[in-house]
Amino acid sequence: MTRSQLLRMDNIGIVVESLDDAVAFFTELGLTLEGRATIEGEWAGRITGLGNQRVEIAMMVTPDGHSRLELSRFLAPPVVADHRNAPVNALGYLRAMFAVSDLDDTLARLGKRAQLVGEVVQYENAYRLCYIRGPEGILIGLAEPLGSHR
Repeated sequence: MTRSQLLRMDNIGIVVESLDDAVAFFTELGLTLEGRATIEGEWAGRITGLGNQRVEIAMMVTPDGHSRLELSRFLAPPVVADHRNAPVNALGYLRAMFAVSDLDDTLARLGKRAQLVGEVVQYENAYRLCYIRGPEGILIGLAEPLGSHR
């Protein structure tokens, strides 16, 4: 019997209050909106364990086409917890990390849409790194590869 294999990571999901704000932020970061849809019904709730649900989603794709980010806005049932402002050492989802060609330009382009969490730090001769908080406090990592890591 052949053992099944992991094929790829399909997407990361983030639940937001404002889908429009989140789409605008991730578009400015460099992702492309692949599509928006409303997912509803008992079948979807069987997957999530939430029963009869209604969720508006936006699927964002990275420039290389290999990674996706699913942004979800729950219409029903209502949101029951809020982890958006959890510190970076909280248990559970931490952040998504994106590689960028120019960290300073990316931060300038994001402007007031993002707040630097700590500071931009260089790790050896490999990367310049930082964490930012986007709309609704979403934690994002940015990494600029240096030298042979480009």
